[in-house]
Amino acid sequence: MDNKPTLQHTGRYQLRYRGTECANCQHPLDISDRYCPNCSQANSTKKLTLKDFFDEFFSSLISYDSKLLKTLSALLIRPGRITKDYVRGKRVSYTNPFRFLLSLAIVYFLMLNFTGDFQALDKFGADADGDWIREDGPLNFSAEFKDIPAEEQQTLETALDSLKIWENFMNSDSILLSDPQKHFKKTESDGFINRFFGKREFFNAVFNEDKIYQFDAIIKKYDLEDSRMNRSAFRAATSFNRFRKEPGSFVSSMISKLPFAVFFFLPAFAIFIWLAYIRKKYTYTDHLIFGFHITSLLFILLIVSFLVDSIFDTLSWWFFILVFGLYLFQAMRKFYEQGIFKTLVKYLFLNFVFFILAMLTIAILFTGGVFTY
Repeated sequence: MDNKPTLQHTGRYQLRYRGTECANCQHPLDISDRYCPNCSQANSTKKLTLKDFFDEFFSSLISYDSKLLKTLSALLIRPGRITKDYVRGKRVSYTNPFRFLLSLAIVYFLMLNFTGDFQALDKFGADADGDWIREDGPLNFSAEFKDIPAEEQQTLETALDSLKIWENFMNSDSILLSDPQKHFKKTESDGFINRFFGKREFFNAVFNEDKIYQFDAIIKKYDLEDSRMNRSAFRAATSFNRFRKEPGSFVSSMISKLPFAVFFFLPAFAIFIWLAYIRKKYTYTDHLIFGFHITSLLFILLIVSFLVDSIFDTLSWWFFILVFGLYLFQAMRKFYEQGIFKTLVKYLFLNFVFFILAMLTIAILFTGGVFTY
């Protein structure tokens, strides 16, 4: 221990504040140890002051900024190189790819959410009575009929009125509520999904007809069982009712959840990358890290595109998507070290899979959102 170098440091890391035992894990320390080799806590017995607190905060911030700049430069200038360095163990100089991607996704979707006028979509929702908002009468097609000659408009409106669409819809709710026990008994013979949606339909009818929105009040009035499925169907009906009345707020809520949806989507996509390069000596995690880095670059380009569009009032997304497409091809060549033809085939395959998985993820998110909003 006497041969260890004597290190001079300022602040709470000065030698006079060093201890011989870690305050966190009680691991034995030498006076030259700035950090505990066992738990990495700083070796200092000095009481933490405000100056020490802010010094450490800005020091860690500058350290992160240094990593961030190096990560950005490597990601932008050398396609595929940053992933190769990271999987080979050169990680100290770069930010964590998972954290980096999450930060970029949150920034982008926050920008999209706060600048988009999604609340304006609420005017297309349902009114307080649960009816879709219209100008005159239950269903109004004046906007669709505006370019049709007056005589044809009259003929179409007469035909629609004769169908009594809205009256039949409202009557169906009344019939359902006239004998809820019969309706519930009928749903019991259906499969799980049909039974669930049948019960949700009943609760929607209660909202529209009786204006009762409390589960306990509904089961008491209609003498229903307080079961888990009934509660789930009630919650789904409540969410769907909110979605009908506030479609704009619903879209805004879904956008705020998209950053986290990305991290359910990418692990699935990494499986297809692994299958495409199954002969390469890369692990599934290596492919996942490649996916993180590529998607991070996509979000960087989307953020830049968003800023350009906002400042210059133009549409530049197509240009940045084209840049991303070229970048992705080059990154695949550099990281997986294959020829142009093989890379092109796998490039087309993985882009097709990416699109399908992205659409599927969005569909699941929005469909689930309707029932949990």
